[in-house]
Amino acid sequence: MDREHDDRPDPDRLPASAAHPGAGELVTERFPYDGGREVTVHVPSGRPELVVHAGDGELVARWGGLLEAAGLPPTLVVGAHRTADPDERARLREYCPVIDPERFAAHEEFLVGDVRRWVRSRFGVDLPPARTAVCGVSAGGELALALGLRHPDVYGTVLCASPGGGYLPPAVLPRPLPRTYLVAGTEEPWFLENATRWADALRGAGAEVVLAERSGEHGGPFWAAEFPRMVAWAFGAC
Repeated sequence: MDREHDDRPDPDRLPASAAHPGAGELVTERFPYDGGREVTVHVPSGRPELVVHAGDGELVARWGGLLEAAGLPPTLVVGAHRTADPDERARLREYCPVIDPERFAAHEEFLVGDVRRWVRSRFGVDLPPARTAVCGVSAGGELALALGLRHPDVYGTVLCASPGGGYLPPAVLPRPLPRTYLVAGTEEPWFLENATRWADALRGAGAEVVLAERSGEHGGPFWAAEFPRMVAWAFGAC
């Protein structure tokens, strides 16, 4: 694969604390979308004060245990799994709005419509934009940025790690803009460049932006370690 596309997170490289949350529980539901697509939710032990929606849910949802271990307020982490198609291009078509707009739009409706309605009915959680974030890593970071820009009335905060380069900042950014936390590692310079590009564009448009540069490389352990910092910032911005 090209370096640009070789970004599938590896669940086997997760820290043990992320793979086995110490508090709360994991709930998985299968939806009709795309012939059967699973969504995994980390349900905290207390009443959720923040909800984080994400792609790559088989990876990200399990990081909810890290939030409780860090002493953060109760956070519902809702992760829609990636496509079962082993071709990485299928994932990119869902996550990047400029590659296959029709496929992206169908996935967008699934996340913004079906999944959020299920979260309301199943968990009784329907928080305002100030307490709703969208999160993504690598190609999922592109998805988070796209959803945040297209639905600021739903997702008031974007949490984006190591964004891929298929989706670039539009020449004219919409208003209003979500608050955005971007992070990339010193050992992934291509992705750090993409994160910096987005930070500059959003700041130039007047958005509230954090750009964190950490020592680390592209992959699950780096993103899992950053996840509590991202969510802590989201709470601080509420």
